[in-house]
Amino acid sequence: MSQGVYNETDTELFNIELQLLLEAIYLRYGYDFRNYSKAHLKRRVLYRLGISKLATVTDLQNKVLWDREFFKEFLDDLSINVTEMFRDPDFFRSLRENMIPKLRTYAYFKIWIAGCATGEEVYSFAILMQEEGLLDRCQIYATDFNQKVLEIAKEGVYQKADMEQYQRNYQLSGGKKNLADYYTSMYGSVMFHKDLSSRVVFADHNLVTDSVFADVNLILCRNVLIYFEK
Repeated sequence: MSQGVYNETDTELFNIELQLLLEAIYLRYGYDFRNYSKAHLKRRVLYRLGISKLATVTDLQNKVLWDREFFKEFLDDLSINVTEMFRDPDFFRSLRENMIPKLRTYAYFKIWIAGCATGEEVYSFAILMQEEGLLDRCQIYATDFNQKVLEIAKEGVYQKADMEQYQRNYQLSGGKKNLADYYTSMYGSVMFHKDLSSRVVFADHNLVTDSVFADVNLILCRNVLIYFEK
C-alpha cells in the first residue's frame, strides 16, 4: 500500500480498519458495503486517502462520520460507474434469441436494471425492446444508490467519442438499424431520444439494504454482482 502510513506489512491492520469503517457507514448512514469485494474497496479507500491527504483509514472513518458532505463524495468513490452500451454483445444477442420469445408471451411485463450507473445499459435495453416491438408493453425500473449517476442516466447524454465503440457493440449484439438512428448529435456529445426513456422509471435504490419494490419478470444486475464477495 502506497498511501498514508501503510506498507505491505500492514495488511492485517488495514483490513481491521476497513471492517470498522464499513460497520460505521452502515450504522451511521444505512449503506451496507460489508459484502463488497475487498479488493475493490481497498482500491477506492486508498484513492480517497490520497486525494484527501488522510494518513489512515481511521482518519477517513472519523471524517466520514462527522462530515455528511464528505461522505457523499466518498459514496461516489464506492459507486461502480464504468459501463458502456451493449457491453458484452453476446449477452445482448442471447437476450434477443432466448429471452425475447419468453417476454412476448406476456401482455405486459416489468424489468429491473439494478445498479444502472450512468444508464448506458438502460438505453441499450430500451433500444433492444423497441426493435423487438416490445417497448410499449414493458416498464423498466433503473436503480442506483448514486444520485449523481442517476441524473446522468436520466439525461441520456453521452460523449460522441464513445459512439464508434458502441456502434460496434450494437452491431455485434444483433442490432437491426444504425445506433445513430437513436440519438441526436450535439458538438462533442449525443442525446438519446426521449421515447427510449419513456418507459423507464429511474429511482434511488441500494441493492444491499433496500427491499425489492416490485414484482418483475426480469432482473439485470450485471454492473454490480461482480463487485460482491457473496
